[in-house]
Amino acid sequence: MHPEVAVFGILRFPPERMADVRPHLRKLVETTYKTDGCIAYDVAEDPFDPGLIRFSELWPDHESLARHLQAPHIEPWRTAARSLGLLERKFTAYDITGSREV
Repeated sequence: MHPEVAVFGILRFPPERMADVRPHLRKLVETTYKTDGCIAYDVAEDPFDPGLIRFSELWPDHESLARHLQAPHIEPWRTAARSLGLLERKFTAYDITGSREV
């Protein structure tokens, strides 16, 4: 399946809250892979910037991304993130016209 949409983003939490964030983040990622139709949904803590989480996502189309953003597991994640001190949230979606390995 060829992706049509790539999403890149960040979330920032207080570094001392990351141990509390991880179980919620794991549930978000696992549920997204199981139910939302993503091609890739990768999340990583930045090793050089404590508290920063980077997201990279590939979606087959804008409709799949829109369904993901309204999926039942998203609001509980957002509520948990706010309660754990979410400091910053930035995501950008890009249309992909083609891709190739480099």
